[in-house]
Amino acid sequence: MGSFKEALLKSMNKLFPLPVHPFNLQKDGVKTYADWEFEKGLSTLQYFLDLTDLDQLFKDKTVLDIGCGAAGKTVFYATCGVKEIYGVDKVEKYKEQAERLAKSKGVEDKFHFVIADAATLPFSENTFDTIIMNDFMEHASQPQNVLLECYRVLKPGGMLYVNSPPYYHPYGAHLSDLIGVPWVHVFFDEQTLINVYKDLAKGLPDAEDRIKLRFSVDDTGKPYISYINKMTIKKFRQWIKSSPFRCVYYKEVPLRKSLSFLAKWSLTKEYFVKMLVAVLNKPIEKT
Repeated sequence: MGSFKEALLKSMNKLFPLPVHPFNLQKDGVKTYADWEFEKGLSTLQYFLDLTDLDQLFKDKTVLDIGCGAAGKTVFYATCGVKEIYGVDKVEKYKEQAERLAKSKGVEDKFHFVIADAATLPFSENTFDTIIMNDFMEHASQPQNVLLECYRVLKPGGMLYVNSPPYYHPYGAHLSDLIGVPWVHVFFDEQTLINVYKDLAKGLPDAEDRIKLRFSVDDTGKPYISYINKMTIKKFRQWIKSSPFRCVYYKEVPLRKSLSFLAKWSLTKEYFVKMLVAVLNKPIEKT
């Protein structure tokens, strides 16, 4: 049965072009992951710019970018007038690429790449004016602890800006660098996805890195997709509600305006919301 499902998925995958993905751009020598992120820097803030502007986000502020990846977007933020900015990620190999980009943009004195787990941040209390979490909450292995850590290191009055795609987004399995079938994780079991992804990765120069990033093995020896936490809309809302933050803005962005009714209907919204957006405030304690 497994081989049939794998063959079916491989056949289906030939019918769907792959979305543009930074791993493939880097593999083909088009641009580095960090360069791609830098170019996308402004778009990572698109969901917040109706509420605020770049000066309010960054001007003369100490900023934290959690789950920064190769930190191209962090470097972009550094060019927006920050006092200092720290990018946090667990993937060590991104550090050199990020620091090289920061130097090329002339912001190396403001930019710091920190290798750390977002659930145990290596910063003192009340350090940051602004925290950005762009496309990260769906990856956090301890999302509620991450929110507690953000609250701890954020200054009173500071803001946390969060946007993340929910799990049932068309590419919510985060395998679209090699599997272009939308909603593939709805139609195929996890083991089939892992087997097909690994097979498609064969021969790629960065195959080992891609596989290591996405998959792990549990205590029973069973492989699973560890790159994501299968965050649903319901879970996201619960995490925010149980955090000490005050939510000042929340939005569920539909896949397309023409499908907005499906993004509102309780039976289909998990599949037709492309982004969850929240702005959270750490209140100033009254004396």
